[in-house]
Amino acid sequence: VQLVESGGMLVYTGGSLRLSCVASGFPFSSSDMAWVRQAPGKGLEWVATIYSDGNFARSDKGRFTISRDNAKNTVYLQIDSLKPEDTAVYYCVKGPGTWGPRGQGTQVTVSS
Repeated sequence: VQLVESGGMLVYTGGSLRLSCVASGFPFSSSDMAWVRQAPGKGLEWVATIYSDGNFARSDKGRFTISRDNAKNTVYLQIDSLKPEDTAVYYCVKGPGTWGPRGQGTQVTVSS
């Protein structure tokens, strides 16, 4: 299993970002995928899950959008209306929750 996240950067409050995760080493199209995050000094927090059938769930329905492109073995996380409390390392996870294999993460920093 290999998961490579990208797209994190420094942004200002109210901005938007799209994170990407390219997966390899397993049958991506038949796998549930999730995004989780870890803020400084805190534990892993579930952000969103997209299932192999295309259904999805997210912790913030107004600001988080998860999607996938099975042809590119890629899962995306769109975050809108960014807040300073969104500052965290964002990880892509194989599986529907926080416990599966994950990548190295991508840093999102939101400045006010």
